[in-house]
Amino acid sequence: MKQRPSFPARLDSDNPQAAPKTLLGATRVVTAQSSVRSKPAGMASPTGVGLDSSTVRARMLQKLASQGIDDAVVLEAMGRVERHRFVDSALVNQAYEDTSLPIGLGQTISKPNVVARMIALLRQAPGLQGEGMMRRVLEIGTGCGYQAAVLSCVAREVYSIERLRGLHDKARENIRPMRLPNVHLIFGDGMLGFAQGAPYSAIISAAGGENVPQAWIDQLAVGGRLVAPTHTSSGQQALVVIDKTPQGLQQSLLEAVNFVPLKSGIA
Repeated sequence: MKQRPSFPARLDSDNPQAAPKTLLGATRVVTAQSSVRSKPAGMASPTGVGLDSSTVRARMLQKLASQGIDDAVVLEAMGRVERHRFVDSALVNQAYEDTSLPIGLGQTISKPNVVARMIALLRQAPGLQGEGMMRRVLEIGTGCGYQAAVLSCVAREVYSIERLRGLHDKARENIRPMRLPNVHLIFGDGMLGFAQGAPYSAIISAAGGENVPQAWIDQLAVGGRLVAPTHTSSGQQALVVIDKTPQGLQQSLLEAVNFVPLKSGIA
């Protein structure tokens, strides 16, 4: 049996329903070439005012619900992760608006509605019905780390890969104080996926290309689901949902979206 990479955090692999202890434990950061053990760091207690106020996030959740996000697990996860901790200080006042924001190096943090919508779609996979949480999830395009943090609340294990060193380092700094034991950050070429962690019950991409890379399909478990932006025949982007069934692949093209382009290599 192929050996997967080891991490310092102990996950309860005997109980598929066990939820990760979000905001507790230690963060593990790895690269495609080597493993780096991050040093646990404390986080200041929320003050309960301003952007730390739960009321601010509650308003965001109300808007998401009004937009059709009805997955209670996803809404709870969106409310738990403080989005303002993942954006530049000059933009924090826009952190809970339903808009994408620049995070540097020509990349953006997706708007809350898109993050919630894509994760909700993952959870609707036929092969995952009846499970309390998703199992192993691969995220293509870590960015600032926000979506990986949300995924940590709904999946037992999250592998997130980023091709830009500057963003990989930024995500590591953003996530380290949260001490998420089930999030593994990888610096590498997202178009290749991360075979060492496969198979994945779900794969989600924050960048869109002409086609879905074959490596992602190969690393998706039977019964799993892939959600990613892709180019349509008109040259626009739309969400594609691919279910890997025992009978083969089933694909659905959904609403139009606008993501940064999918690129190969590292930089």
